[in-house]
Amino acid sequence: MNMSRTRERLVVIGGDAAGMSAASQARRLKGPDELEIVAFERGHFTSYSACGIPYWVGGDVSERDELIARTPEEHRARGIDLRLRTEVTELDPDGQRVRARDLESGGESWTSYDRLVIATGARPIRPDMPGVDAAGVHGVQTLDDGQALLDTLEGTRGRRAVVVGAGYIGVEMAEALINRGYEVTVVNRGSEPMSTLDPDMGRLVHEAMEGLGITMVNDAEVTKILTGEDGRVRAVVTRDREFPADVVVLGIGVRPETALAKAAGLPLGPHGGLLTDRSMRVRGHEDIWSGGDCVEVLDLVSGQERHIPLGTHANKHGQVIGTNVGGGYATFPGVVGTAVSKVCDLEIARTGLREKDAHRVGLRFEAVTIESTSRAGYYPNASAMTVKMLAEHRTGRLLGVQIVGREGAGKRVDIAAVALTAGMTVEQMTALDLGYAPPFSPVWDPVLVAARKAAAKVRGSS
Repeated sequence: MNMSRTRERLVVIGGDAAGMSAASQARRLKGPDELEIVAFERGHFTSYSACGIPYWVGGDVSERDELIARTPEEHRARGIDLRLRTEVTELDPDGQRVRARDLESGGESWTSYDRLVIATGARPIRPDMPGVDAAGVHGVQTLDDGQALLDTLEGTRGRRAVVVGAGYIGVEMAEALINRGYEVTVVNRGSEPMSTLDPDMGRLVHEAMEGLGITMVNDAEVTKILTGEDGRVRAVVTRDREFPADVVVLGIGVRPETALAKAAGLPLGPHGGLLTDRSMRVRGHEDIWSGGDCVEVLDLVSGQERHIPLGTHANKHGQVIGTNVGGGYATFPGVVGTAVSKVCDLEIARTGLREKDAHRVGLRFEAVTIESTSRAGYYPNASAMTVKMLAEHRTGRLLGVQIVGREGAGKRVDIAAVALTAGMTVEQMTALDLGYAPPFSPVWDPVLVAARKAAAKVRGSS
């Protein structure tokens, strides 16, 4: 602790979910007389929902400010010295200080700390190829990115859009652009969209996207982006095809933003994210914590570290960090890898391990797939859904669930997420006392139908 000051100083790098949740929780536990809090954010906004950006771009959310949970002014009113448009450029763990640059004036200065929170998030993957920085080519990670894309959409006369990548962001942006009346092509280097699913389930997403008028191009890698004489994008090129484009959205994924941490010698995991203990303290550093999209977390199913950039985790990390910095005690036990998304009316959900994940960690398993409906079959508007379930060979321990279907399908994955967290077997799941009435479910919920089939397969293989 720096003894030259009468109160401790907490420095937070990053003003979104994890960083400001940590700052706010620490402030709840310690007043300004006990703890000074300084937060650096290089953008224009704080505490916003990056997950909501595709729905803002697509018009489901009408105003940008609806995505902001807490404004800079609200944070400052609570005694947090929040400095926008200020980028931290260097960490000095030995000297307990950070160097920051004011992006408006260019001035730099050092700020000392007693406690440090690194919440630098993740950065979109931008492939190293000709034309990737051309006008009309957009990544979508921050509110500033979303505004830049909207400005392009409103200022572009053409109506052809190419989305590069078919993960969560790619699929959601394809929907947003369809909603805005664009002719949309998705170029995906995988065999099917949504690589977070097994290919057989991804195929269902592929078919639904094409049914919505989206052109899916799989097994294709973009090699360059062509521009016109005005410097704007005009086409996306793969090894054997060219796709005309008036706007391009990169949805290739993200990587942990840990360049600062790496330069400072902090420990990184196999996916490039910071490694922390259960209190979210950076391993080997008593006065540094980290959370959000820049960290790796324990997968409770595989037992290995994973990088899963989601706002749900980031907010939980921030709460844990803020509690510990503020003198309390909290831990983050890990995740099971739950995610849900949609493309128009198709709901896509997964939790736990895919087949290749289970193979990679050396688990033998049984896999089953069933088709069911969201409501009793005789009840109006019952819609089809497909559920895939993985169970460990012999033990029957649930390993993963994937669901693709219409209304009422996606959030059923939460049943499996709880079962995974509890370490349940598929046999135990068959007895779960789930809510039933014809408007909500068949007598046997689709997840339980899959559990019954998986349990029978496990018994037959033992």
